Amino acid sequence: MPDLTEEEYDALDEFYTKNPPKLSGNGKSGFFAKHAQKGNTLIFVDDLCATWLRVKAEATNSTPEAIIHQLICKELAAAV
Repeated sequence: MPDLTEEEYDALDEFYTKNPPKLSGNGKSGFFAKHAQKGNTLIFVDDLCATWLRVKAEATNSTPEAIIHQLICKELAAAV
């Protein structure tokens, strides 16, 4: 995305201040709501971590969640 000029930034700021985006759904059907209902906690990682998790999961025919779980279990076992 190209850098905005001050005038373009101000115009976008004014537009979205006067016209906030409308949210759809009933509070139970959105992405975050669905994950919260399942008891999942979303975490955010940087690009390096996300790439490593994806590559490791693909190499082991697993999921990033399973890789994180294994790492945490290994840390907890080492701490005991």
